[in-house]
Amino acid sequence: MKGSKELIKPEGTRALSPFEELERMERWFEDIWRRPFSLIGSPLWAGGRMSEREQLSPSVDIYDAGKEFTVTVDLPGVRKEDLHVNLEGKFLTISGEKKKEEKVEKDNYYRYERSYGTFTRRFELPEGLEWEKAKAHYENGVLRIEIPKSEKAVESTKHIPIE
Repeated sequence: MKGSKELIKPEGTRALSPFEELERMERWFEDIWRRPFSLIGSPLWAGGRMSEREQLSPSVDIYDAGKEFTVTVDLPGVRKEDLHVNLEGKFLTISGEKKKEEKVEKDNYYRYERSYGTFTRRFELPEGLEWEKAKAHYENGVLRIEIPKSEKAVESTKHIPIE
């Protein structure tokens, strides 16, 4: 804009234009109508936009696949090089960094945004796993970790019929 003056602002912050403020308020009201309980904690149902914090904490499924424990983690937009998987004692730790860049250029409009954040998820797994034989595979934004059970752990699993 010609002749516009910047307001004095704390270092590291950017003043929002009135249009950006209005857009931010509209999104906030939309979120409240879509998820009325979002102000008191996590939403009770799926839907709507997730906050950046919710996006950084990946969804994890851990299940007993019979002869092994399988862990799958949804990590869209995370590069393989930015992931770390560690086994310490009986704890599995998955950590990484998500980086996002968005560039929009239109007639008289230019926006270039960058965001990043780190995440760590830590799980205690049962005894009887063969940690040294664990394998991890990452493809299409999904991390899959397989940890075989020892023969003793497989044999000690007992099916209990439901009456």
